[in-house]
Amino acid sequence: MNWAARLARVECPAFPARQSARRAPTPIVLARGDGDEIWDVDGRRYVDLTAGFGSLLLGHGHPGWSAALAAQSARLVQGLGDVYASDVKVMLLEELAALHPSPGARVLLTQSGSDAVTAAIKTAMLATGKNGIIAFDGAYHGLGYAPLPACGFSPSFAAPFEAQLNPHVRFAPYPGLRGATLDASLSFVGEILRGGDVGLVLVEPVLGRGGIVVPPLGFLESLRELAHEHGALVAADEIWTGLGRAGAWRSGDDVDILCFGKGLGGGLPISACVATDAAMAGWARAVGTVHTSTHAGAPLACAAALATLRVLRDEDLIERARLLGERALRAYREALSDRVRAVRGVGLMIGIELESGEAAQAAIGAALERGYLVIAGGVDGATLTLTPPLTIDEAALVGFGSALRAIVDA
Repeated sequence: MNWAARLARVECPAFPARQSARRAPTPIVLARGDGDEIWDVDGRRYVDLTAGFGSLLLGHGHPGWSAALAAQSARLVQGLGDVYASDVKVMLLEELAALHPSPGARVLLTQSGSDAVTAAIKTAMLATGKNGIIAFDGAYHGLGYAPLPACGFSPSFAAPFEAQLNPHVRFAPYPGLRGATLDASLSFVGEILRGGDVGLVLVEPVLGRGGIVVPPLGFLESLRELAHEHGALVAADEIWTGLGRAGAWRSGDDVDILCFGKGLGGGLPISACVATDAAMAGWARAVGTVHTSTHAGAPLACAAALATLRVLRDEDLIERARLLGERALRAYREALSDRVRAVRGVGLMIGIELESGEAAQAAIGAALERGYLVIAGGVDGATLTLTPPLTIDEAALVGFGSALRAIVDA
């Protein structure tokens, strides 16, 4: 029996059923990776333009990251979380606090993007005493029960569980998605805020899974002004965009709470909610209330995160991502075909919008045949989503443009 059949026999049926409904290509089974390349179990090699949904900022098996992991594995793998911190946890907290624009920021370590957003939602509730949340059309913040009602990407994710979810979430249009303008979005947000019950505005600085939609300049700054005027906080979900993916450590200086994840661990699961001291003070007032888990702040994951941050700095990968992304966007736009609606992005977070979800799935299969691994996103599934390692070879990334016309016209 082949690997795909073995998988179908034992995996939760949600995944193969969804692939079938979307007419996805026959799945491949991955076996190993090296740098910006990945191989399947049949020995076929692909340029990895996905990097584990963007989580492999340093690519597969970066030597600096791997060495740090091996050293920590021989020293201390697990500790006692929030009871007795490890030395590497303390060092990571210091590094992450310094990424917030506010002096004296504090950090809550978590295990996934969804977990970090959950921590942000709890932090805002404790700080403001308000249950209401403003989220955005097309947003994706994870599928845990706290962020699930704020999922504007696909209503089907939340629909079966609606009776169990927070009913105080309202959606505003995301500027640039479905023709929404900045003024229309801010006006909608302001109208909701005037109700007085909103404690948190939750936003992606660039709409990620929703189709790599880049909002106009000033969006985050305007949100913060509106939110603070009405006693609410702003949380930027930087799970995808942060730590260089969008060409900067963070996407703006105008938020109260930052959520980091995906690439933070360089491939290991770890995430963080980083907030102003004032916002985090709510936890001190709620004596006995904590947000933690067995593996939150585990030494091995903390060492991986520290190594990731160090390599990003030492190799100047964040500036490289910004410049290389600009070059790739130019190359892809020059390869436009009639079936491409738009090419957009920032840093190494690039979306190629096709005419339909069916066209995107066909393009994924055509890309595989030509040795490229890509995935699709967007609210209609029509956007090829490229989030390669920040270490990717420039020729490999820009060269995808040469194959692009044949791929989308297949």
